[in-house]
Amino acid sequence: MTANMHAFANGAELAGKLADKVVEVLSAAIAARGSASIAVSGGSTPKIFFQTLSSRSLDWRKVTITLVDERFVPADNPRSNHLLVQENLLKDQAASAQFFPLYQDVASVEEAAVIATEKTKSIGYPFDVAILGMGNDGHTASFFPGGSNLAAALDAKSPRGIITMEAEGAGEPRLTFTFSSLQDARLLVLHIEGEGKKGVLAKAEAPGEETEMPIRAVLRRAASPVEIYWAP
Repeated sequence: MTANMHAFANGAELAGKLADKVVEVLSAAIAARGSASIAVSGGSTPKIFFQTLSSRSLDWRKVTITLVDERFVPADNPRSNHLLVQENLLKDQAASAQFFPLYQDVASVEEAAVIATEKTKSIGYPFDVAILGMGNDGHTASFFPGGSNLAAALDAKSPRGIITMEAEGAGEPRLTFTFSSLQDARLLVLHIEGEGKKGVLAKAEAPGEETEMPIRAVLRRAASPVEIYWAP
């Protein structure tokens, strides 16, 4: 599958153009069926985009937001993706959106995955928008090379929902939507920034095993071309 590259001069320009596209897709979904859904990534990269999107006019009461993945840490932990979304996206115009977190306050990450899968079923598939990031090792969502559940995570026939992932370099145990849950999003975006990520992307687009660079599964097997938004 051929991806579409959108390059911008800086992160602020990227954030504005990506927010425009996301609002367009979410607005169309609301007009068509009265609701819309978006799954977003964490980390430091999407912060400016979240702030930009939060200020856009949209019937946010009809929008459901969730995360593509999460660390198994409480929502007030500085490494929590929930906290990132809470502080940067669920405010201003977007404050009225419904948010489905992945972290659950239970004893184990395995139990949290079961509960989160049940809770997020009400969002419905496919997502209208899914926005992924990419690490320097070629991971995306929490699909880490050498990850404990990587085969199941990348299997397009796996049940939709959330599974656990543990891997060297991942830090805390993770909760992640499977590739099967994300592959057919109506708008599937890879949001990357920095010159170094261009080199990682070039390597991912070259021949090689998906297990070595899991982003390859998304680039190769998504139901529609991935829209890559990049800025230096």
